[in-house]
Amino acid sequence: MSASPMIQARDVGYRAGAAELLRGVTLSAHVGQVLALVGPNGAGKSTLLRVLSGELTPTHGEVRMGGRPLGAWTLRAQARARAVLAQSSELGFPFPAEEVVMLGRAPHLNGRESARDRDIVARALTAADVLGRRARAYSTLSGGEQQRVQLARALAQVWEGGPRALLLDEPTSSLDLSHQHATLRFARHMASTGCAVICVLHDLNLAAQYADRIAVLELGELRAWGAPAHVLTAARIAEVFQVRARVVPHPELACPLIVPVEPAADAFPNPREENPHGP
Repeated sequence: MSASPMIQARDVGYRAGAAELLRGVTLSAHVGQVLALVGPNGAGKSTLLRVLSGELTPTHGEVRMGGRPLGAWTLRAQARARAVLAQSSELGFPFPAEEVVMLGRAPHLNGRESARDRDIVARALTAADVLGRRARAYSTLSGGEQQRVQLARALAQVWEGGPRALLLDEPTSSLDLSHQHATLRFARHMASTGCAVICVLHDLNLAAQYADRIAVLELGELRAWGAPAHVLTAARIAEVFQVRARVVPHPELACPLIVPVEPAADAFPNPREENPHGP
């Protein structure tokens, strides 16, 4: 682990109009680690990731990268040290998949792409299991294939170099089971090569299996932050996610296994109680 965090949020808050989307969030991500952001819908996970990436400016507090405020970095220097995979990415032109991935090399180019850039793009396509789609127009790919091409673009952006950060917003959302695990295994590999990885996940078992630390968000506030076994307790899952679950040792892995049993008794209103005269 690096001596100082690669990405650090200090008492971060964010407002959109009258809505307070984040309040007093303090956490950090270190090189060599995977940090998962989890929480129910509307908890502020994607907003926090966008603030950590510099896409959104916090209305309170500060984000630092590599020990310096984000504002002290030039945009190109930020792009060389930090890559982001958004939830969705639209392209208005029918670029081949390989050219989409090459966009990730743009901050590193000196006039034109080199053989090394092309090699990194091929390696990133292979890591995301879309090398065989490299010549296909991006718009003709399935949703899951497009997601993997965008993952390859982010990987190519921070494939090598000094300390860097990889921020992934729901990277498994459009993927089948095999590619979900492959994506997170490679996220762990990237951490081992000098990245601090932060990813938004909905599946608590994936978070428990692949993350070194988990941050639980609810209504814009940080409810817990630490090792999976410390954070993912039955009591906290019931409180934050409104689901009764058993948390047991995984039979094969050194992580907890979450087995949902049923929603908490008050998780959802009874429609007959809301409308006693309804059908």
